[in-house]
Amino acid sequence: MVDTRIFLPALAMVALTFIVSMRMLFLRLGEMKRERIHPQAVATRAQLTAKVRDSRAADNFANLFELPVLFYLALVVAALSGLVNDVTLGISWAFVALRVAHSSIQCSYNRVMHRFVVFLLGVACLMALWGWLAYGLLH
Repeated sequence: MVDTRIFLPALAMVALTFIVSMRMLFLRLGEMKRERIHPQAVATRAQLTAKVRDSRAADNFANLFELPVLFYLALVVAALSGLVNDVTLGISWAFVALRVAHSSIQCSYNRVMHRFVVFLLGVACLMALWGWLAYGLLH
């Protein structure tokens, strides 16, 4: 039987992704309305980049489909291999907390070095999670 607790961090990441997508939507629509940008004028990414000034939320939204892909896969591997335990859950929740911090920084004041440190800690968590899973799978 699958220990479904491992999917709670995934739900949190999905919620974060939806929150960032709504922020992106409201910021984008607000800027387009203020600047009187016709939707067709930003039909491609190149056109959008040339016309829209604030891309923080959009950049973060894209980030949520990069590194977290490995996170989601790790959760599935943990569930299917019976490797759900306190260590796996702890590392998973730490990764989620760091992604929330990363998104908060990028979508607000966007200090690159702050964001970079949080990103590196998230990468370390993800590496630790995969290392823990690899150890469990190989033993």
